[in-house]
Parts: sequence; C-alpha cells; structure tokens
Amino acid sequence: MASSSDASRHQDPLRRLESLVARLRDPDQGCPWDLEQTHQSLTPYVLEEAHEVADAIRHGDDEHLREELGDLLLQVVLHARIAGERSRFDLNDVATGISEKLIRRHPHVFAGAKVSDSTAVRISWEAIKASERAEARGSTSSASPLSDQLADKVRGQPALAGAMTISRKAAQAGFEWDAMDGVWDKVNEELEELRQAVASGDRAHAQEELGDVLFTLVNVARWCAISPEEGLAGTNQRFLDRFSRVETALGGDLRGHSIDELETLWQQAKQAIRQESEP
Repeated sequence: MASSSDASRHQDPLRRLESLVARLRDPDQGCPWDLEQTHQSLTPYVLEEAHEVADAIRHGDDEHLREELGDLLLQVVLHARIAGERSRFDLNDVATGISEKLIRRHPHVFAGAKVSDSTAVRISWEAIKASERAEARGSTSSASPLSDQLADKVRGQPALAGAMTISRKAAQAGFEWDAMDGVWDKVNEELEELRQAVASGDRAHAQEELGDVLFTLVNVARWCAISPEEGLAGTNQRFLDRFSRVETALGGDLRGHSIDELETLWQQAKQAIRQESEP
C-alpha cells in the first residue's frame, strides 16, 4: 500500500505543498514548531527569505534562486493556512486577489487600452493604484496625497529601500536641493548632530540622529545614481571575505590579538583579494 506521502507526489505541485503545510499544522499529528507559529512570529522569516531571494538574483545562481523562491513560497502558503484555519482567507483567495489586481492594473493587456511605452505603463499603474486607495478610503481627495501614497508604498519595504523611495518621490515633487553641495552640507550637519547625541548618552536621541544620517546618505546615493542597497550588500560581502582570511590566518581565534595585529592582517587580506581579482 502506498503511503500518504507517496500519493501526494502525484498531486499538482502547488496543491501538494498546500497539503504538506496543512499536515504540518494538523493539531493532532503536526509539527510542534509549526503549530506554534503566527503571522507575527513568521514575519522575520518572510523578510529573511525575501532578502535571500534578492541575494540569489545578485549572484546569478539559478539553483540557489529556485530554492530561495521555494522558501519564500512556503511563507506565503503558511500565512494563508494560518488565516484559513480562522476562516479569514485561504490560498485560493490570495491567488484570486493577485490575479484580479493584475488584470485591473494592466488594462493595456486585458481591456484594450493603449500605451506607448513602459513609462506610460508606470504612469497608468500609479494612477490605478491611487484610484484604488481613494476608493478604499471612501474619499477621492486628501490634504497630503503624496505623503499618503508614500506611506502606503514604503510600509512593505526595507527601511533603506523605503528611504530611497521617499527621497526620489519628494525630489520629483520639488522638495530638493539646488546642487550636490547642499546634500554634503546636510550630511556634515547630521553627522555632527549624531556625534552630539552619542556623547549625551541619550540612546533614543542617538538612534534618531543615526536614522537622519542614513537618510541623508541615501540622498547622496540618489544624486549619484547609485544603489545604497547594492552598495551595502557589496560591503557586507567584502567584509566577510576579508574577515574570513583574518580568521584563517589566526587559526579561527581572534582573542588575545592586538588591534594593530588584526589591522595588519586585514590590510593583507584586502591586498590579496585585490591582486586575485586583477586580470
């Protein structure tokens, strides 16, 4: 006799995943860890898996990307299952909702509307989204339409990406420096305020000022047409590459070594990596 797991292999792959998650959440025979999870407890995993998808894309690794997309899909199915257990919505509702949204926001594909290029598509998309938001609020006007739109847009973004979105949209609306010198002046101003806040010992104030510094540096990135996310991701990877070599040189144990010795090994690692990357 075939086992239930053998039988499940003949299901549609998405329905098989859905049934496996249902088994994990079974109150009597499920997994204790999965049964303890809620939307709130799973939130860090959603973010982690999304970042790992982005990392796989950056590295151009198809096998890694396929695996990470699966991990992200698992999060979607888990959240839908948790909601379904309380009769709020299920995976079918999620799929139906996004399908209807795609149709609604692509009238040039599904409803015969005409657009000239991708720029026109983006303009149409934003207009449709704005109409949807106004309808959801029960009003077609707002005292602060741009800030309301941005609040909706960035609530699902990481803080760094959200800062770039806000910076770009505010600049397009006219909230902008006249020249790059003004941006650098603001960086220096915010750095000095951060130094003072740290010296005061007020951690809450220091955290606010740190946020101001980071936001201003995002504006530098926007002016220079570079990506702060990609820049930081690259720095993270370079740090780990160099740190790994320092650890190797010290047999995996950094304790008991002076900062001067560690800095020397760090510079050696940096130089070695640079030489290896040269043609």
